[in-house]
Amino acid sequence: MVAVAGSRVRGRISALLGAAGGTRATYTALRKRPPGGAVLWERKNYAGRIVHLHAGLATATGTALAAATAPGLPARTRTAAALAVLAAGGCGAYDDVVGADDPRRGFRAHLSALRDGEVTTGAVKLFGIGAAGLAAGALLKERPADKLLAGVVIAGSAHLVNLLDVRPGRAAGAVMALGAPGLLRRGPAGPLSAAPVGAAAAVLGDDLGERTMIGDAGAHALGAALGLAIVTGNGRRGLAAHAAGLIAAAAAGDRVSRAAAAI
Repeated sequence: MVAVAGSRVRGRISALLGAAGGTRATYTALRKRPPGGAVLWERKNYAGRIVHLHAGLATATGTALAAATAPGLPARTRTAAALAVLAAGGCGAYDDVVGADDPRRGFRAHLSALRDGEVTTGAVKLFGIGAAGLAAGALLKERPADKLLAGVVIAGSAHLVNLLDVRPGRAAGAVMALGAPGLLRRGPAGPLSAAPVGAAAAVLGDDLGERTMIGDAGAHALGAALGLAIVTGNGRRGLAAHAAGLIAAAAAGDRVSRAAAAI
């Protein structure tokens, strides 16, 4: 029993430190050689200061690597983690770069554009992250209803963290706060919670210092990782409750973002 408990603790610590180390190493490398040049990843933040988006790619990479290599996880869980986190981060990065000047926000605006024949970066995120969430959910759960609920939770968690990314440190801080209780969970939920917590912690100081921002890439990747931890730690009732809460948060997206900005 003591050996099993020790193994669980080591798994969580390994995922936490692995995510933090991988994120920091990637962040440092991106600052030295940003793909496509530095200007491509520069943005004005809410206060008009020029910051870069390297923290987003770094947290997505660090989280995916830590979740996919954490000791003790089944192969299907590793595959689901890599798929969901990398897809969420990739769709977010696409929106960060290609959709930077698009003023449209929210599901309605992007779905309206899609009805008019325009595929926006927001629509790519919506369907890309949604499809990845469903695919990951299918790997993690056995019954069709549970697979669907798992997909909603993973995609909904990715969207929720993105809604909170309105001021420095809000999204990263929320990921650490929401993921911390999961560190105590048994099974895959423990290390899967540790991965986004470690990655967020690695860039929190730079985020708060307004040197970087996690952007859509980081927010969606970290959120998807939290969703994976929730899925592996809950049965159907828990999944249904989380899915309902996340759908409600998405429906009240503007209010959620304003509340996060006001903190």
